[in-house]
Amino acid sequence: MRRKLFGAIVAICIGWFQAEAFTAGFIKSPMSQMKLIEDSAELDCEVIGNPIPEVQWWFIEGEEPDETVTQLFDGAREDHVRINATYIHHATSTLFLTNLMLNDTGIYECRASNDPDRNDLRTPPKVKWIRSQANVIVFEYANVMTDPPVVSNQTNATLSCNLTNPPSPIKGHYWTRNGKIIDKSDSTSDSAYIEYRIEKVDYHYAGIYECVFKSEPQANATIEVKALPHVVAYKHSENANEKDKAALVCVSHGYPLPTDWNWFKVNEVGGKDPIVNGTNNDKYEIKNTPNKTTLYVKDLNIEEDMGVYECHGTSDVGKAQDKIQLRVRSQLAALWPFLGIVAEVIILVTIIFIYEKKRKPDEITDGAAPLKSSTATNHQDKNVRQRNSN
Repeated sequence: MRRKLFGAIVAICIGWFQAEAFTAGFIKSPMSQMKLIEDSAELDCEVIGNPIPEVQWWFIEGEEPDETVTQLFDGAREDHVRINATYIHHATSTLFLTNLMLNDTGIYECRASNDPDRNDLRTPPKVKWIRSQANVIVFEYANVMTDPPVVSNQTNATLSCNLTNPPSPIKGHYWTRNGKIIDKSDSTSDSAYIEYRIEKVDYHYAGIYECVFKSEPQANATIEVKALPHVVAYKHSENANEKDKAALVCVSHGYPLPTDWNWFKVNEVGGKDPIVNGTNNDKYEIKNTPNKTTLYVKDLNIEEDMGVYECHGTSDVGKAQDKIQLRVRSQLAALWPFLGIVAEVIILVTIIFIYEKKRKPDEITDGAAPLKSSTATNHQDKNVRQRNSN
């Protein structure tokens, strides 16, 4: 909505300026910035006027009376400067500064003019150039001392950071783990020394920790907290049919993740036979990623492939493993439930048939006609007697 409103205002202004020649005016000025060495900066400048103004960039360093003013162009300052400009409805120009160094600190000035005599030094100007300035301040990286720089093979740890040369006043600090802010670690303290306590160093709490000081610009440092890899089977029991393909999967958590994965099959005497990609006539195929390994066993044989498999993950801290039980069913295994259902139906039908055969009928007629009931006659006689009595 703001962009549409801004566009409408710009269009109205452009239409008004196009109706009559008018001096240049800024609609967007560059903003001051604070950057670290080797960072990049971007300064934007937009100007309207009729005719469309020309835009130039200048660099001012030092202070009066010793300041120096230099015009910037594309590729200036050892190819650290890039300028992108368009002149369609109005003038827009963006100054890109890359790989900043300390000597890039200074004032960057956007100049604009649509005066036809703006570049004629012999003609006294009315208002030749309008100017808008922005400060770019480049800082050295803050020196943050960490203790310890790396945590490895410890049951608990205390991480500490000490900011020795803050670029500006400290307004607070916080800790992150793997890029996410740790709960309750955010503080408004202006202290240059901070600590974070890890009560139990395991795969749940291992990772890359970062202490961040809220200065301008921010200062930070990282501490690696390493723990033994945690390797676990995705399923500890896997079932498959003979002649099919089985997939056995193990995953790992924590930091650092395993750099090597290995598979073994436990033999009858308790030893471990290594499994390598392509062995046994391409029967085995192994696919690895940093946090997962998958063993594919093809053309399953009920006698040779059934058993216990082990996955081993190794990092620069140590090794961990887990087991998977592979069960191989016969090709006829799916037929047995069907045969059982058929047998149950046959037995049920037989029982019903026998029961019907042995059941005694209510009355045996032997072909004779059933005797007529005399009930109706008795009722008729009774009615006749009743009428006679009346």
